[in-house]
Amino acid sequence: MAVIKVLNLVGDSTVSWQDAIEKAVAEAAKTVDNITGVEVLNQTANVKDGKIVEYKANIQVAFRVDNNKREI
Repeated sequence: MAVIKVLNLVGDSTVSWQDAIEKAVAEAAKTVDNITGVEVLNQTANVKDGKIVEYKANIQVAFRVDNNKREI
């Protein structure tokens, strides 16, 4: 039986929402194996002087739990 866990993350970028999402997934992948998907829950931005200065994306990253890694 496969077990899937989900992490809630927030990515940020000064470039775009896409970049914020990709950065969050890349950072998670440094410590989480078996990432299988991402869901974008919300996109927001910080505005200064009428311009977007920071993009933020709330996401969920799903990953498969590897039971074979458990030591006995």
